[in-house]
Amino acid sequence: MLRFLFRRLLIAIPTMFIVVTLAFFMMRAAPGSPFVNERHLSPEVEANVMAKYGMNRPLAVQYATYVGGVLHGDLGPSLKYKDKTVLKIISEGFPHSLLIGGLAMTIAAIVGVSLGVVGALRQNGPADYTAMGVAVLGVCIPTFVTAPLLVLLFASMLGVLPTGGWPTASQPLSSAWRYFVMPVAVLSLPQIAIISRLTRAGMIEVLRSNYVRTARAKGLPEHSVVLRHALRGAILPLVSYLGPATAGVITGSLVVERIFSLPGIGRAFVASALQRDYTVVMGVVILYAGLILFLNLVADVLYAALDPRVRLS
Repeated sequence: MLRFLFRRLLIAIPTMFIVVTLAFFMMRAAPGSPFVNERHLSPEVEANVMAKYGMNRPLAVQYATYVGGVLHGDLGPSLKYKDKTVLKIISEGFPHSLLIGGLAMTIAAIVGVSLGVVGALRQNGPADYTAMGVAVLGVCIPTFVTAPLLVLLFASMLGVLPTGGWPTASQPLSSAWRYFVMPVAVLSLPQIAIISRLTRAGMIEVLRSNYVRTARAKGLPEHSVVLRHALRGAILPLVSYLGPATAGVITGSLVVERIFSLPGIGRAFVASALQRDYTVVMGVVILYAGLILFLNLVADVLYAALDPRVRLS
């Protein structure tokens, strides 16, 4: 296990270096400037601002300075938000995105696996068609359609949920949960669809395998055959999918954060990209890459735990 973790760390370091390098030079190659807006600066003022952030130096020097800061845990200052560092912006938005995305993926995994198992056990029956119908709807209907429909129904027409926003720190949980219902539902629906289809396909294949037939021939109860034997092998493809999917949901929920006015990292990322706030965009890209590498490592460990034929060495 330690050798496996060490090898993955050796792969992760150059991967992160490549991500930082590509993000830096792609942002520098993008047209426009973070200091150009409706109110044009005089050449003297713009030169002073560029000098303040070190953007008047050669590109190679800027790159070396930025990489050195990243190695020391410093992602630099924001170019648009006064007196704010990139780490501060990420630390303010990431916990909100993590909470919403984590809840959405947890619910999606539970509901999606359940629908997939039911569909596989009742293949080509009413339960299977119903479960897969829900899955198709979840895949076909995008979040920018689902979110306004939920707001219209539950907030405008029924008035049982708030249209958006984030609960205050002093607000009790009995009322704070209402702010999370619609964002979590919108994020989880597409994932439920994908997870249920992956689980159903895996379950159908595993239920026809020899070791499941052997377990049934031994007289084991059906629930034991399904939960202890079949499901363990059926969710292996799902484990590989959940790593990058979770990172994408946590950091990429822009539409949901916009519609429901959530102070998440996705909203800050797009706003910074439009404003050419280079350092914030690169900081979020580094965060996303780190999440991908970490969650893929977790997926590999879980894969080995579920499949005894896989050895991490």
